[in-house]
Amino acid sequence: MKCRTILKLFVTLVYINVGAQNDISPSHTNIVYGNAANEKLHLDIYEPKGDGPFPIAIYIHGGGWTVGDKANPDDAPAIEILQKAGFIAFSINYRLAPEHRWPSCLDDIKTAIRWVKANAVNYNGDPSTMVLAGYSAGGHLATFTATLVDESIAVKAVIGLAPLTDFVQELPKRGNILGRAQRGLLNRPQEITPESLGMLKAISPINYVRPGLPPFLLLHGDKDQSVPFEQSILFQKKLQDNGVQCDIITIPGAPHRLTEWNDFLPDYSGQIIKWLNKYITNK
Repeated sequence: MKCRTILKLFVTLVYINVGAQNDISPSHTNIVYGNAANEKLHLDIYEPKGDGPFPIAIYIHGGGWTVGDKANPDDAPAIEILQKAGFIAFSINYRLAPEHRWPSCLDDIKTAIRWVKANAVNYNGDPSTMVLAGYSAGGHLATFTATLVDESIAVKAVIGLAPLTDFVQELPKRGNILGRAQRGLLNRPQEITPESLGMLKAISPINYVRPGLPPFLLLHGDKDQSVPFEQSILFQKKLQDNGVQCDIITIPGAPHRLTEWNDFLPDYSGQIIKWLNKYITNK
C-alpha cells in the first residue's frame, strides 16, 4: 500500500509539471466524490476558458485496471482536447485491481456519474450535456457503463480511446491465456476455464449493445499491439446494426500509446472537437 501511495504521488507531480507546460492544470484537485470499502474516491476538475455553463466530460484513465491515476501524464492529451472543446472535465480515480476486483471499478464509475450530475452546477457545468470518455482500460469502463440500463448514469455521448470492448476476441492474440491485467481484475488463473470464459463475456461491452444507446466515437491506432484495432471495427458494426450512431477515427500507423497519436494524425483532436460540436454543443 505504501509503495502504491508513493507511486501515485510521483505520477501526480509529473502530471502537474506536464500540465503546466500544456496549460491543462486542474482548477480543483482531490475532490471527494464517494467512499467505498473505507477508501475515499477522488476527482480533479479541469475548467475551460469562458463563462459557461459548460458541457461536461467525465474522463476515466487507463492503466489495465491495475495501475494509473486521474493525474496520469499518458491521459493528458485527451483532457487537453476536452478543454479545447469547451468542456469542463472531471478526471476520476477508481479502485484498482488486484486489491479491488471487478466490479469495484465499475461501481466507482457509476458513483462518479451520479455525483457529477448532482454537483456539476456548483462548478458551472451543465449536467444535461454529459459525455463519458476513457482511454484503454478507461475506454472499456466508459463503453461498458454506457450500455447499462440505468437512467441515473445515462449520458449524452461516449468517447472510447483504444477501448477494449471484447475480451474473448483478443484471446488468440494473448495465446489463449489470461493476461496479467485480466488476472488481476477477475482473480482468475492464467489458463482459460469455462468459468473464466463466462466472466470475460460478462465484462465485454460488445455483448450489451442494444438500440437506444447514445452516440459513440471510437479512436484507435491501426497498429495497436495492446488492444486489437479490429475490436473497434466490430464494436462499431454491432452498434450500427442496432441503430446506434458510431463513428471511428482511425489513427493510421499509430500504436496503443495515446501520447504518440498526434505524430501520426495531427488533426485528430480537431476531428474529436468537430464530433462533439455536432452531437453535444450544436455549434
